[in-house]
Amino acid sequence: MEKIRAFIAIDIDVPDIVNKIIQIQKEIESLNAAKMKPVEPQNLHYTIRFLGNITNEQVDEIYKIMQKVELEPFQLIVKGIGAFPSISRPRVIWVGAGEGSEKIINIYNQIEKGLRKLGFKSEGKQYVPHCTIFRVKFIIKKPILTKKLMDLTDITLGEMEVKSVRLKRSQLTSKGPIYTTLREIKVK
Repeated sequence: MEKIRAFIAIDIDVPDIVNKIIQIQKEIESLNAAKMKPVEPQNLHYTIRFLGNITNEQVDEIYKIMQKVELEPFQLIVKGIGAFPSISRPRVIWVGAGEGSEKIINIYNQIEKGLRKLGFKSEGKQYVPHCTIFRVKFIIKKPILTKKLMDLTDITLGEMEVKSVRLKRSQLTSKGPIYTTLREIKVK
């Protein structure tokens, strides 16, 4: 049975915000402080939940859960640069969320509850709304990278209206992942 690598997300598709993220990526890369892979502009999104490999039946079951989500349009401030597990030891560098982040957490909590009923295990860590902008392979100049990330912790990149949540397929290729929307819920 074919499995689909999937996740649930809110896409960042406001050109002005995407351009500001690209600018930050260029600034961080120009430091030559780490070997890292930037996320492509068309793939920028706030991850709600990574699902792993799922079946076609599960796509429909997950979509039913998504359709039950109470979702109204809301404004989201795209704000702050951070890293997992920490700014001093980044494996993933991300853009965070300011005002509106509580609405994303609410969406996450509603979806998570439904996923538990389907047998998905808890991710076991507190959910933090974030949009990955780099995957760090290894660090060359730690102090320089840490300082740059610290300098960007409060940067505001803009405001976007969230009107949909998407179930997406991730196909891994040698040129990077290709994301395809499988299902979408729009605000009521």
